[in-house]
Amino acid sequence: MASNDPAFEQKAAAIIGLYLKPPQHAAVFCIDEKSAIQALDRLDRRLPLSPGRAERHGFEYYRHGTLSLFAALNPQTGEVLGQTAPRHTSVEFVAFLSEVVANCPSDQPIHIILDNLSVHKAPLVREFLGLHPNVEFHFTPTYSSWLNQVESWFSKLQREVLDRGIFTSVADLRRKILRYIRLYGKTAKPFQWKYSDIRRRVRAC
Repeated sequence: MASNDPAFEQKAAAIIGLYLKPPQHAAVFCIDEKSAIQALDRLDRRLPLSPGRAERHGFEYYRHGTLSLFAALNPQTGEVLGQTAPRHTSVEFVAFLSEVVANCPSDQPIHIILDNLSVHKAPLVREFLGLHPNVEFHFTPTYSSWLNQVESWFSKLQREVLDRGIFTSVADLRRKILRYIRLYGKTAKPFQWKYSDIRRRVRAC
């Protein structure tokens, strides 16, 4: 869906500027949450590849429950800080923000890129910002959460862990997600974006 945000260009330029040339001595984080992740215990184990058929799971499963994942991606290093929670209310969000801020020097400016979810603008969050004047939010334009690089990381998590995983409980799901984050951090690299003007290629053809 195309953005209808009248300030799209200004907001997008500010976020891209943080990626390309972050303020000196400042920290930048891309933050979002992935809610209602299901702990699916699949009754049939993974079906292997065969000619003309992709790897897949059987269709029967048992649903043990769900959890939410808050994640903060450092676009300069590619490293991810993650925290799971049973829900994704403003209480859990502020708890995660507190953890992110605690990982930085107390006087360091912190720029946080996030979308327009109502939880991100709740009174408790505004109270947190009042207590942490060194933290500044940068909201993506409406319908443009793709500008937030943590969405690319969530896509990797979905493909490499959730789509292929078998989880015997919510605790098992949490353990495997956090293990993935730890292992990912050992080889983390910044995402490299490349713009391609499809309309221009079509005209050239």
